[in-house]
Amino acid sequence: MKGATDATVNRRKVLQLTGAATLTAGLGSIAGCLDDPSESEANEIVITQGAFPETVDPNNHITGPTFNVYDQIYEPLFNVTPGEEIGERVVTDWEHSEDGGEVDLTIRDDVVFHNGDDLVADDIAFTMNRVVDPEMGPTTDQVAGLTAITGAEAVDDTTVRLEYDGAPSLAEFQFGNYARAVNEAWAGEQETSEGAIVGGSADVFNGTGPYEVVEFEDGVEIVLEPFDDYWGETPAFERVTFNADGESTGRVSSLQTDESQLVDNVLPNDVSDVRDQDGIGVRRITSFRNIFCVMRNTVEPFDSQEFRQAMNYAIDNEGIINDSLSGFGEPMSQPTPEGVNGYNPDLDPYPQDIEEAETLVDASGYAGAELTLTVPEGRYLNDADIGQLVADQIDQLENVSCEADIVDFQTVSDASAAGIDSEERPFFLIGWGVVTGDADYGLSGWVTEGGGVHNFQDEAVEESLVESQNEEDPDAREELLQEINADLREKAPWIFLHLQESIYGVRSDIEWEPREDESIYTWEMS
Repeated sequence: MKGATDATVNRRKVLQLTGAATLTAGLGSIAGCLDDPSESEANEIVITQGAFPETVDPNNHITGPTFNVYDQIYEPLFNVTPGEEIGERVVTDWEHSEDGGEVDLTIRDDVVFHNGDDLVADDIAFTMNRVVDPEMGPTTDQVAGLTAITGAEAVDDTTVRLEYDGAPSLAEFQFGNYARAVNEAWAGEQETSEGAIVGGSADVFNGTGPYEVVEFEDGVEIVLEPFDDYWGETPAFERVTFNADGESTGRVSSLQTDESQLVDNVLPNDVSDVRDQDGIGVRRITSFRNIFCVMRNTVEPFDSQEFRQAMNYAIDNEGIINDSLSGFGEPMSQPTPEGVNGYNPDLDPYPQDIEEAETLVDASGYAGAELTLTVPEGRYLNDADIGQLVADQIDQLENVSCEADIVDFQTVSDASAAGIDSEERPFFLIGWGVVTGDADYGLSGWVTEGGGVHNFQDEAVEESLVESQNEEDPDAREELLQEINADLREKAPWIFLHLQESIYGVRSDIEWEPREDESIYTWEMS
């Protein structure tokens, strides 16, 4: 599945044009080099993202930019392409028990950690349990991606048995996307804080991926070089550097001066600056990242369905996309993006209807409500500007006032993880990438207790979601998920905004196409 390069192509058109083409490199194609390997800099790449990892612990995060850095070091156990079944990588075979509830993963016997230790099944079991068992720690939002997984154990050195609740297909969506390996013995020797690994040197990283860390300056840059004992093919680049710049103009400038060779989240206003310069270009695709405003329904006035619906009717979603994103985005009608299993094609986005919004506010009993919308700056495309527009449009209602509080992304991330009982920051803008390709990942974390980002409490929705998780027939399960999406459109747990367009600036001689799940895998580049 290829992304669009320098042209507006929606997801359906991309699928029509490319058929079953796949982005994920097979195990035999994790090699390659740039066109002129005689130039030393040609085999080096600097990737500048909008955010730098805020933790050194590979299990203690859930943000896309952090995965993009650490997946080079702590590689996924499976090859994953959006919309396709998982493929073998470190795991070469997986077999479910006849009665369901268990799956045995067979791992390669030639995989080595960067410190020289062999990867064994105990390491994977430890890593999985570390995420799903709150007593092991660290407490992490990654549990939202593994809600079906209940435990793991090593059967022998090369066999890991995962226990799960629900449909085997759901379990595969989850462990296929979230399974990594941390060395159990090594982790036990590291300094920790509240269960999370901490440290400030290159030695605090130890994965099995194609690259190992050779330099690390927290908050500044992380430098990688090929791991000599990697089990797979030699990676394309002799040196990979990840750094960050929270400003799109800064990222674009680094691309223009060749300080960076790939940058993410190019703002629409900066696209022409990239297109106009020789040797660099824009590559883009509509991602699976849903941008929305959470309304925690245990906190007034968001405990009223009428009030939450009113907030949706207050917003001119198409206008925001056109004004703030120059048309780079697709309006949302539900929590699940098009192209993800469970998407309901029969639902339309809320239209802006000020009169209806004011009528619903009156019906809710919360006329005169004063709201503060917490908005991150620098994490998503024009996020601060979009949040300000949302607040301004709500503030135009005669019976509601609203202002935007622009903060760093960590503040918003903390608000999302605060849980259903928190009354602090109950109204915030955030994005959620449905990286598994299944609607459950975009729903369960938000609407189920223990989901990691539980901000909407509704017994009927939770029961329906549990039913879908236990439905083994794929078609019946898809119908259940579509019904849940229809129910949630009506109940309006969020202000539904848009799918984010992923816009990258890339040096022209680098062969790479963006992915709908926003992953940046250097082994897919040449």
